Amino acid sequence: MQFLIEYGLFLAKTVTLLGAIIIAFGFIVSMSLRRRSSTQDQVEVRRINDKYQQMAYTLEIAMLEKNDQKKKKKSDKKQKKDAAKESKKKVSTKRKRVFVLDFHGDIRGSDVALLREEITTVLMVAKRSDEVLLRLESGGGLVHAYGLAASQLARLRESDIPLTVAVDKVAASGGYLMACVADRILAAPFAIIGSIGVITQIPNFNRLLKKHDIDFEQATAGEYKRTITMFGENTEKGREKLKAEVEEIHKLFKDFVKEKRPIVSLDEIATGEHWLAKRALELKLVDELKTSDDYLLTLREDSDIFEVKYSQKKRKFIDRITSSLSSIVENHNLLDENYSVNKKIALLRSKTDLSV
Repeated sequence: MQFLIEYGLFLAKTVTLLGAIIIAFGFIVSMSLRRRSSTQDQVEVRRINDKYQQMAYTLEIAMLEKNDQKKKKKSDKKQKKDAAKESKKKVSTKRKRVFVLDFHGDIRGSDVALLREEITTVLMVAKRSDEVLLRLESGGGLVHAYGLAASQLARLRESDIPLTVAVDKVAASGGYLMACVADRILAAPFAIIGSIGVITQIPNFNRLLKKHDIDFEQATAGEYKRTITMFGENTEKGREKLKAEVEEIHKLFKDFVKEKRPIVSLDEIATGEHWLAKRALELKLVDELKTSDDYLLTLREDSDIFEVKYSQKKRKFIDRITSSLSSIVENHNLLDENYSVNKKIALLRSKTDLSV
C-alpha cells in the first residue's frame, strides 16, 4: 500500500512537471508567432553633415594644446548659441537634400528587398530639386533579381528624381545593369566596370550514373520544359535551345543598356569583358572618375545629406530561443535520407539559374 502511495505521488509530480514544460513551450511558441506577425522593420536615417562636422571638430581639438582646447570649446559653445538665435530670426532657406543609399549585391541580389523599401521611403518625401546617391557594389547575379533591382532604380528616374550611382569597387554584369539606370555614374579609378554578358552552367552526372548502373527517369510536358538536365543524357537540340535563351537575355541586356546610356557603343562594350574605370571612362560606361567619399565632401557645404537604411530590428531573446528550437527540429529532419537527398538536388538545381 505504501508503494502505491509513493508511486502515485511520483506520478503526480511527473505529470505536473510535464504539464509545466508543455505550458512553457506553448507560451514561447505563441509569443514567437505574435512577434513575427508584428513588424520588425524600421527605417534608420543619419545626417552625414553632422558626422563630417564632428570628425573635423575632433581633429581640430586634438591638434591644440590643452589651454587652447578649453578656449576653443568655450568659443564654439558661444558661437552655437548665437547661431541658434540668428536662425530663429531668419527665414530658413531650403537647401538641396541628398539621400544616400547602399547596395551590396550577392549572386541572389538579396539586398533588393531592402532597396525597394528605401526607394519607396525616399519617393514619399523627395522633390525634383533633391538627389539620390546610390553607393553600389556588385559583381552581378541572377537575372530576375538584378532586373528587379534595376526596375527599382528606374522608379526614381520616372519620378524625375536625379540619381547618381557611385562605384568604389565593382559594378559588373548585373551590377552594371543597375548602374546604367543612373543619370550619372561615378567610379573610383580602379573599380571594375562592365561585363555586359550572360552565363549559365550546369554539371551533368549522366555518365557517372551509367557507370554505377543507376537509371534516371524524367517526365516533362512541353517540348522545352527542360533543355539541359543534370542527371539525364543531354541532346544537341536541348543545348541549342538553351544557347538561344542565353542569347535572347543578352540581347535584352544590351537593349536595356543602350536605352539608358545611348552614348555607349554596344559593339565595343557588350562582349562580356570588364574594364577598370579608367578604361571604362573612355568607353563612356562611366561619366567621371571619383570616389563616393570625394563626391559627398563636395556636397556637404551646400546640401543636407541623409543616409537612409531599411533594416530589421535585433531579434529579441524569445526569438533567439525559438530559432534555436527550429534549428533542432531541422537538424532532426536531416536524419531522414530522402529529405537530405532532395535538399541536395534542389541546391544543385539552383546553380543552373541564368546569371548576369
